[in-house]
Amino acid sequence: MFLISALRAIIEMLGLCLLGQGILHVLAGQQREGNRIYQLFALITKPPRRIVAAVLPRRTGPAAVGIATFVIVLILWLGLAFVRKYV
Repeated sequence: MFLISALRAIIEMLGLCLLGQGILHVLAGQQREGNRIYQLFALITKPPRRIVAAVLPRRTGPAAVGIATFVIVLILWLGLAFVRKYV
């Protein structure tokens, strides 16, 4: 039970970082690369984004990779919530 809760917390943090990175992408525009918070979010979300990018076709843009990563993280988070509730 503790392992599921800990994994869910990590997935939740990752999802919130992806969400924050997306919001900063919209708000900061081209200047987002100089934003320290955006750089922190990019550092945290780099491994899962690489995994998802490896699975998707090469022509997929970075925005689509970010959205796909967020959707996968959201599904994992909901799945872990279901497992924690019923197992």
